[in-house]
Amino acid sequence: MGKKLFWIAGLFFSVNLQAQTTDEVLIRKIADEILVNSKAYENLRTLTKTIGGRLAGSPQMYQAEEWGYRLLKESGSENTVKQECMVPHWVRGGTDQATALLTNGKKKELDILALGNTEGTGSGGIKAPVILINSFEELEAKKDQLKGKIVFYNYHFNPRFIRTFEAYGDAVKYRTRGTSLAAKYGALASMVRSMSHSVDNNPHTGGTHYDTAYKKIPAVAIGLQDADWLAATLSKGDPIIISLRTMGHFLPDAKGHNIIGELKGSEFPNEIITIGGHLDSWDICEGAHDDGAGITQTIEILRAYKAIGYKPKRTIRFVLFANEENGARGGIQYADEAAKNRNETHLLALESDAGGFTPRGFGVTCNDAQFAKLKSWSPLLEPYGAGQFTRGGGGTDVLFIHEKLKVPMGELLPDSQRYFDIHHARSDVFEAVNKRELELGAVNLAALIYLVDQYGF
Repeated sequence: MGKKLFWIAGLFFSVNLQAQTTDEVLIRKIADEILVNSKAYENLRTLTKTIGGRLAGSPQMYQAEEWGYRLLKESGSENTVKQECMVPHWVRGGTDQATALLTNGKKKELDILALGNTEGTGSGGIKAPVILINSFEELEAKKDQLKGKIVFYNYHFNPRFIRTFEAYGDAVKYRTRGTSLAAKYGALASMVRSMSHSVDNNPHTGGTHYDTAYKKIPAVAIGLQDADWLAATLSKGDPIIISLRTMGHFLPDAKGHNIIGELKGSEFPNEIITIGGHLDSWDICEGAHDDGAGITQTIEILRAYKAIGYKPKRTIRFVLFANEENGARGGIQYADEAAKNRNETHLLALESDAGGFTPRGFGVTCNDAQFAKLKSWSPLLEPYGAGQFTRGGGGTDVLFIHEKLKVPMGELLPDSQRYFDIHHARSDVFEAVNKRELELGAVNLAALIYLVDQYGF
């Protein structure tokens, strides 16, 4: 009996070792194809330098859609479609301007950007005293002083957070909710310290949300150096009046599209693995890291699979999502369409939307058994840098299919230390992306998708 058990255990070990060796060989083959022959970096150059900023509804959005559709087909997509969705069409309307007027007659131009989806001041602008607010608690304490003022939220990124997305999550409420809370107490406009811990003075835009119970007032982000100067001056008790002019407004919703490619599964074609990024970006930058990197990595995975002749068991969908930045209409539409198709089973929705920096791991929202399976694959990914799996993760584009269909969702986690230096700022340009780091991100994404395809989830 003992010999028989030993023989069975040995056979199991041998089969398991063989399977692992097969996986290692295939992942190495994928990695070699991407690291030697990748087109991701040059595709990113075209997207950023030829098309540029791609805000929803803009002419550049349509150019990017055509570029993505053509490139998916050229890279080997077996079924390429444009999935229609109506997207918001907010326009900046001109150059945003702010001037600080001091009591000694001096002036200082401030580097600002209107927040996305905000109503502008109009051509006449506004001129009002500015009041320093360091927290929502201070806002409540000074609520009787806010009427007729410009509220300046000077909430810093917390440097104690090692994972910078935690600092962003802690601070971003001042950008998204602060405008309406200021309006609640009669403020004429709001100004927020940019969502960054950089040392330059580039303002960082981003979306804000209006509470319909209150007036829609203008809102802007201010560069960090100017924010520090403004806070220091106000803290000394020196009053400042700000002359502010923004021209943001909405046009009627525009017809946009998710651009979707597929590799059809050979054994389980109705089981779907989704990988994607978002095609849109803010208007004031090239959107290289956010999210040109995720887009070009997504297309590169498809190209690499076709180049090595990989035939997936399950259907892999490559999605270039529309309108992540100021409406998330693409992610919503993708989830709605998936819910309508009752023949489909979605295994995992994975995205790359944290920049094209050095990959460190993946964050995944899934059950205990699924997470245990992921952990068992860590040794296969560790040689390529992304062997760390953490609980919790996903992103705006895959959130809706996760919520609607209870699909596990996940995201590539690159090193985040430099991401918020450029996030939503004019400095998010092609030159800020490192070719090698971009390609390693694609390698790890492709490896994880291969493992889910082979063994299910």
